Amino acid sequence: MKTNVLSSVMETQKEVQLIKGEFTPSEASEIIGALIDQKINFHEVRKFQRWESNHDCGTEDLNTRIDELKAEKAKAKSFINGLEDAEYSIKINGVLEITVTEINR
Repeated sequence: MKTNVLSSVMETQKEVQLIKGEFTPSEASEIIGALIDQKINFHEVRKFQRWESNHDCGTEDLNTRIDELKAEKAKAKSFINGLEDAEYSIKINGVLEITVTEINR
């Protein structure tokens, strides 16, 4: 039996420390690129699944998000590439914030 009310003991927010550390510019570029690539791949798979179930479906929302992620990846790469000739260390602190919300149907 499914209940629509969250239990008072159930956590509704959680933070996950995904990345924390100092990296060389090339390591930072690799880490950030890999994370963004995984997210792009996730959306590409969802787009294909949606299309597979309905060839007339719209995928504009997914295409937009993929384009946004590609632009963010290019910005990050450009920023980090500008640091590779010098002796810099890059700190990355990547925290995922997870929030549980009820879907009203």
